[in-house]
Amino acid sequence: MVKIRLTRGGAKKRPFYHIIVTDSRSARDGRNIERVGYYNPVAQGAEQRVVLDTARVDHWVSQGAQMTDKVRALYKEAGKAQPAAA
Repeated sequence: MVKIRLTRGGAKKRPFYHIIVTDSRSARDGRNIERVGYYNPVAQGAEQRVVLDTARVDHWVSQGAQMTDKVRALYKEAGKAQPAAA
């Protein structure tokens, strides 16, 4: 099954996550199919907290990909932020 989930990067005590499309059997930081955005939980000031290509996420969901709970919440957050930016 194809999943849309987070993969961790960044330094110790400074997490940074890429939102990726991957096979559910691959390791957390292993091989991925496509990178569709990122999540920076420690963003400050003008830094963006969530950047997500919602069109690509919609494409993968239409192909049968499943989002994790956290990615689903970030997707909703990115959807709210986009109309304000437009």
